[in-house]
Amino acid sequence: MTVRLYDSRTQSVVDLVPLVEGEVGIYVCGPTVQSSPHIGHLRSALVYDQWRRWLSYRGYTVTLVRNVTDIDDKILANAASSSSDATEEQWWALAYRYELEFTEGYRALGILPPTYEPRATASITQMQQIISRLIENGHAYVADDESGDVYFDVASWPSYGELTNQRADDMAASADSESRAKRDARDFALWKGHKEEEPESSAFPSPWGDGRPGWHIECSAMATRYLGPRFDIHGGGLDLRFPHHENELAQSSAAGLPFANHWVHNGLVNVNGQKMSKSLGNSVFASEFLEEARPLVIRYYLGAAHYRSTLDYHDGALIEAEAALERIEVFLDRAERRLEGTQFAGQGVELVPTEFAEAMDDDLAIPQALAVLHDQVRAGNAALDAEDLGGAAVIRGRVLAMAEVLGINPMAVEWHTAAHDPASVALAALVEKLLEDRDAARKERDFSSADRIRDELAAAGIQIEDTPTGSHWSLD
Repeated sequence: MTVRLYDSRTQSVVDLVPLVEGEVGIYVCGPTVQSSPHIGHLRSALVYDQWRRWLSYRGYTVTLVRNVTDIDDKILANAASSSSDATEEQWWALAYRYELEFTEGYRALGILPPTYEPRATASITQMQQIISRLIENGHAYVADDESGDVYFDVASWPSYGELTNQRADDMAASADSESRAKRDARDFALWKGHKEEEPESSAFPSPWGDGRPGWHIECSAMATRYLGPRFDIHGGGLDLRFPHHENELAQSSAAGLPFANHWVHNGLVNVNGQKMSKSLGNSVFASEFLEEARPLVIRYYLGAAHYRSTLDYHDGALIEAEAALERIEVFLDRAERRLEGTQFAGQGVELVPTEFAEAMDDDLAIPQALAVLHDQVRAGNAALDAEDLGGAAVIRGRVLAMAEVLGINPMAVEWHTAAHDPASVALAALVEKLLEDRDAARKERDFSSADRIRDELAAAGIQIEDTPTGSHWSLD
């Protein structure tokens, strides 16, 4: 077994050979908590949850680090704009408020908590150490205008642009800071000197004057602090390749850090064929999205496409995901009922089929893996129809194993809480009462009434299955 992944740096699919046998270290760029999360943030976190689950299934001990950028230009600006004469929101309070929204979105989709989730403000010392090393190595300089700014000297690093296959001479000016005293417009900020209009609480002491870190240096410091100077995988959204990841690679390498062996990037999310943007007003926020369907359905939808592809959210997308997921749910429910009380109850090793494993090993080819899962569901239903309970038990084990690896096992406890909402409880009570009336009619040989109840339920989209253990219902 060899897990293969697409390395953005080499632009090729390569074997994953961990630095330490049996262990994989992954650093993922987490959110800048300046505003509420949207579905693109959810998808990115879900992708690396899928990688983590599969690598764990393959026997690796996975250390996943996902940071929180809790200080940034936009965080300070948004805190200032949210304040008024009557109320004042501190930048750190705004950051924490949005961090909680991200955490809730991750939790709702069953995304496992990272091994470590450091905040940028907790690694200021490590950032300053890297900056000092860059200055000593001649790859960074302190601005000569007494602003306290420190910049990375792009011209001093010939390999700059290697991650995105660009020539430094062809690149536009860096837009991450004001060009107060840059030697070159492409140079980017490592440290930003404190400005008078900024809150005093956002200024940290440094050898170059009070200020705060630039965005890019934050991830270099946190990745190496928690995973070491060299680690296996650096992940993040495709939109972060340039300039963020390019700058991370340059400053880390120039500081003498081997950094990431592999770079992995997930695709973005469009809405009705258009990129999400504030200017178009088409952003779909996580809180609104999670109201559109069950969280399990949303997880299925966001995770069904290949992680490197662009996912297009359109009307009807969640309906399609609901239908696909229900096919899995109906089979598992049928199998559980039919096998209960038989010699096959509890049988069926929870092991994924070879075809599924091959797809997942091949750069996490989840569309192909899902095809295997649904093929097994069809075969399982056929086995139940043929009263082949032994075969159904084997397939049930495979389906559970595949669904668990993908984090979409409808039998898992974490997905059952939604079934207790008032609407679901009321629907279940009404249907169960009608089934009792139908059962009573059948016992009295009043088949016309029994058929009428069944037809009324069917018209409402409720499917009835009569089994030796009683009548059971599901949404059609």
